[in-house]
Amino acid sequence: MTTSSSCDATPGQRLLEEGRELLLRGDRAGAAQVLARARDERDVLLAAHALIEGNDLIGSFSNVMGLDCTICAEDDIFGFFAGHHSSKNPLRDYLADGWRTLSELMLLLEAVDQPLLKTGRVLEFASGHGRFTRHLAKALGSARVVVSDVVPGAVSFSRSAFGVDGFLSASVPEAVQWPGRYDLVFVLSLFSHLPRSTWSRWLKVLYEAVAPGGLLVFSTHGIKAANFDQVKLDSEGFFFAASSESTAIDGQEYGTTFTSEAFVLARIAETMGADKLVHKAPVHFWNHQDAYVVRKP
Repeated sequence: MTTSSSCDATPGQRLLEEGRELLLRGDRAGAAQVLARARDERDVLLAAHALIEGNDLIGSFSNVMGLDCTICAEDDIFGFFAGHHSSKNPLRDYLADGWRTLSELMLLLEAVDQPLLKTGRVLEFASGHGRFTRHLAKALGSARVVVSDVVPGAVSFSRSAFGVDGFLSASVPEAVQWPGRYDLVFVLSLFSHLPRSTWSRWLKVLYEAVAPGGLLVFSTHGIKAANFDQVKLDSEGFFFAASSESTAIDGQEYGTTFTSEAFVLARIAETMGADKLVHKAPVHFWNHQDAYVVRKP
């Protein structure tokens, strides 16, 4: 007899339930086949992915990539991929994007003769829910990786899933308490979201977290990104809109920002000195974010 609830269920929900039942019966092969089909349904793809990864079934991304491929349900970046019309396979695109970031960071560090694998302690700041962290932890070992984010759940998830150390950031830059100093502070796509009131202040406090001889690497939405989005910069070379993909942070604190190279160079000069900039790479990350590398003497 068919219940009303089963009649109301979507195809994905029915597949997900069937997969769960097969797991309870101990039929791992059958469950893997059914859950792989469920993973193709947008409304249950993350739940199906969690069952496949958590039970180490055939078809898991972990078996292919050799790292923990758990994805937090509160991950806004995954939500961006899952909701974007161009993403035909959000799971693959999300995990591959973290790998791409690792490759782009390694190339950037090679350009300043500071190979990632020879770098001591690395702080990934504004780390989110581990899109990149999982790849960094595999490359360096979790003991050399520290994460920080303003969203408490993001930090606790990365600590639990990837075994890295981590601490909570703050909305006010000067309120961040650095547990130590780091050979590399990597800040991907934070300065592409900050309002003018905190942009330079974050640059200053993040530079303070760098150990002597270490590097600060950060990215921005530059001219290519501004032109693509048809954004007009102000006389300083700055634009801010109070909206972003984040659902956890207020738009006035974390929106969408575009900056000219001249604006960024001026902020570096006034904050830490122009001579501290050792490398810049236009449209380096994701083929639309500019990268800057600053070294502390």
